[in-house]
Amino acid sequence: MSYQLTIEPIGQTIDVEDGQTILEASLRAGLYLPHACCHGLCATCKIQVLDGDVDHGEASNFSLMDYERDGGLTLACCATLQSDVTIETDIEVEVDAQNLPVNDFSGTVSRIENLTPTIKGVWVKLNEANGMRFQAGQYINLQLPGERTSRAFSLANTPSAASEVELNVRIVPGGKATTWIHQTLQVGDAVRLAGPYGRFFVRKSAAVPMIFLAGGSGLSSPRSMIIDLLEEGCELPMTLVYGARSRDELYYHDVFAALETKHANFSYVPTLSNEPDESDWSGFRGFVHDAAKACFDNDFRGHKAYLCGPPVMIDACITTLMQGRLFEADIFTEKFFSATDAQQSKSPLFKKI
Repeated sequence: MSYQLTIEPIGQTIDVEDGQTILEASLRAGLYLPHACCHGLCATCKIQVLDGDVDHGEASNFSLMDYERDGGLTLACCATLQSDVTIETDIEVEVDAQNLPVNDFSGTVSRIENLTPTIKGVWVKLNEANGMRFQAGQYINLQLPGERTSRAFSLANTPSAASEVELNVRIVPGGKATTWIHQTLQVGDAVRLAGPYGRFFVRKSAAVPMIFLAGGSGLSSPRSMIIDLLEEGCELPMTLVYGARSRDELYYHDVFAALETKHANFSYVPTLSNEPDESDWSGFRGFVHDAAKACFDNDFRGHKAYLCGPPVMIDACITTLMQGRLFEADIFTEKFFSATDAQQSKSPLFKKI
């Protein structure tokens, strides 16, 4: 049985399937509601129920207090409808957002490649004729075999290559999904995924120079964004600062070096934080935020910055950017939250994270 959800203040009504959360139904209708952890723990997706009944699901008692429930508040990522419902929430207006609806896709693993000792590249040829329409920087949820659970992975391919998606997956010790991908998944296997998700995309209308800061497999989104911009003929200055622990963990190095040679407006700054002193590495040594600070002489004014990588890297980069006079409105990031991550404190420097 389905119910109808009316979203105020825009007054739009959508159908919600039985058991479908308010957040999922909204995203599939192309309506973005603020959210982060998707586990009912971070409270980013808190909304007001104006009329109707909801089941709060697995919302944490810390993120949704009893008095808040009594006052008609709920968490969109957990709440399901028990009747027709009207909610009120902040609808974020983004000039550059395409507001693409989330859809389900099926495909076949067409290629698997060891990008580094800990990161695999996985390519999936989609069965749908037109592939997946998405904005560079967005991500998909890959369904685990035999389960209803899924895991989020950024899209490393560009929107122009929509029929075959590329995922860059770092092995996480003890991680169910990454262990399956690294040890079990084979070329020819059938997979299912849903997307696109996320609000991590280039604010092209700003028409200002861009800084991309990435670490580890967080390179996937900036790679998609940068190549997409260059394919479109963007002539604005853009700089990629990419960090890895050692040379063997630095992937797509030759690709970006070639792009730097070909495009006068693109600069590539690779940096290694744990490369042996005796190696022949002649590039920057240190962390991403250190390399960015040196590259821009600690002055980031007039830029938009896009960050993707481990939480500790992102927090360090935010601190450095803000010390260099770049502030919240010009810093964008995508963080993937596990249930454990969501319980950790948010950065006091950046309220959107």
